[in-house]
Amino acid sequence: MLYKNLNIWDGVGEDVCFGDIFVDENIFGIGQSKQSASKDFSGCFAIPGLIDSHIHLCLDPYERDPLKQELDEEKLKVAMISRAELIVKAGITTARDLGGGKHLELLVRDLIEKKKITGPRLICAGQPITSRGGHCHFWGGEADSVDEAIKVINRQAAAAVDLIKIMVTGGSMTPKSKPIDSQFDLDFLIRMVEEAKKLNYPVAAHCHGSDGILKAAKAGVSTIEHCSWVGESGWGRGFDVETATLIAKKEIWVSPTVNSGWERYLGSNYVEVLRNNFKKMKEVGVRFIASTDAGIPNIFHTDLPLAMPVFSKIAGLTNTETLRAATSVAASAIGLAGVTGSIERGRSADFVIYDENPLADLNVLRAPKLVVVKGQEVSVD
Repeated sequence: MLYKNLNIWDGVGEDVCFGDIFVDENIFGIGQSKQSASKDFSGCFAIPGLIDSHIHLCLDPYERDPLKQELDEEKLKVAMISRAELIVKAGITTARDLGGGKHLELLVRDLIEKKKITGPRLICAGQPITSRGGHCHFWGGEADSVDEAIKVINRQAAAAVDLIKIMVTGGSMTPKSKPIDSQFDLDFLIRMVEEAKKLNYPVAAHCHGSDGILKAAKAGVSTIEHCSWVGESGWGRGFDVETATLIAKKEIWVSPTVNSGWERYLGSNYVEVLRNNFKKMKEVGVRFIASTDAGIPNIFHTDLPLAMPVFSKIAGLTNTETLRAATSVAASAIGLAGVTGSIERGRSADFVIYDENPLADLNVLRAPKLVVVKGQEVSVD
């Protein structure tokens, strides 16, 4: 397929170039062609497909009580397949699923890979390791010893997951769980990371409390999810520059799950706390990737395009930096460098076409004109 007369942002540089994109399943050429084509997009803009680095395909965002989520496997599978299609229609061509209880997201991942259904490329963690009765214990990953945790890891490996998730701290979604509390000691986390890496799995660490963030950094996880800096004085008020420096030194990515709901903080005193934390993290070299925690109450699986302008304002990122965090930078962070995240020869043909320039206005991301994933066009109607 030949897509002609596009303004192309490759996902890496600062500038937009004019040209054509030649694709099959991968991109095999970028430039200008004298060939005629039915796919003429004069005046339009192409960017790499967006990457949401933290979703939960199994969660219904309309349901506030996690214990009342759909349990019937057939109904849940149908709902997850529907969500996957909506995700890719929104211009999100890759998503990292960071937790579920029945491994149905793996089934959806494989159906997409076999081109039996429409959806994004999925990277799946399966059942997260958590403490007995801890955050998201209802997903089946409880462990109160190293041996039990190794069994959880082996169970995920048998299910063919792509990474391991550890609930390092508690969370708001689970009754009797506190975000500030660490669920495991450092030695336990070090062993878990070692065991995961023996199987060549990266580790995503759910961390709200500052103590848990420090332990996750010391243990050498791959990504820190949320990184909320919850301290004794509240959310965001436990920031520690030495911990942030360690995160940067160990080249751990921070996935702060800034979704569109965070817009409510803009104009409040709390937003200054958040901005100051992001500013200090950036100053010591911490790298961020775009993520939404889609599936939690009122955060829909198509949220990322709506979240991007909010992420930019809260994290103090330029439009280009924000887009990189959802394309080339995200691809590097989640193990897909060289596969997707940029419009380059040899990369997967994952890109989105818009009528206007999203680098000039991130709100343009709300209205894709055409989505292409692995060379296949997805209608956005």
